[in-house]
Amino acid sequence: MAYEVLAVRYGSRTARKADSYLNFHVYGEPDSAFPMDYFFWVLRGPDGTVVVDCGFGAEPGRRRGRTLLVDPVAALHGLGIDAAEVTQLVVSHAHYDHIGNLHRFPAAEVVIARREYEFWTGPYAGRTQFSHSTEADELRQLAKVAGEGRLRLVDRSLDLAPGLALTVVGGHTPGQLIAQVAAGDRTVILAADALHFYEELELDRPFFVVADLLDMYRGFDLLREMTEDPGRLLVAGHDADVGARFPDRVTGLPEALRELVVRVAGPKGAR
Repeated sequence: MAYEVLAVRYGSRTARKADSYLNFHVYGEPDSAFPMDYFFWVLRGPDGTVVVDCGFGAEPGRRRGRTLLVDPVAALHGLGIDAAEVTQLVVSHAHYDHIGNLHRFPAAEVVIARREYEFWTGPYAGRTQFSHSTEADELRQLAKVAGEGRLRLVDRSLDLAPGLALTVVGGHTPGQLIAQVAAGDRTVILAADALHFYEELELDRPFFVVADLLDMYRGFDLLREMTEDPGRLLVAGHDADVGARFPDRVTGLPEALRELVVRVAGPKGAR
């Protein structure tokens, strides 16, 4: 099984290092602004399409000062994918910018780590240091998906399909999922928010939203192990450098999408 792996840049904002890295002052560096992008990912294989995350909703994004470059469902439509017919949606974690459009995927099996789901539907989800990165309505939608029997829970790891493996790590949230995707002669590691920016791994510098700091460092170590082989490609969850690292684009797209859809690897035009 070989997937075509696409990264869709649907949002952006200007961030500051002092607000983005945990205890940034300990590094003794001046603060600076930098671009931060928002992605979801599409895996197109011979047996169908898997979507990884579904972006933020328009209203929560506006309220939080994020720029919506393209509606995620409209972006999927431009790729020839009807969100209402997607049968599998992997949720890396339950923050607002990853589950904001769950209600627009009514037929999908939603795949999430068990400890992620149990935390966000449990007694500590409402504490401010956790809840500031979530939307209550979206967490209720996640619970609704479970009530409809469409939720699939991952304990430690799962071979979701041939060529698509999921691994649970902690750190940023209690149960972040990392995806390893076979893409022809390459393997793509979709880190999602186990790695917001490449600099986190290069400088061993944790992001400021942390559920468990030790687990975050363990996640960094795991990503290093996963990408030791030069044939393995690492895709960070929010780094504006993704488009430069993976310069290939998808032909035949609507003009509005041409610079927003990054082809990471895999056979072109896979379905």
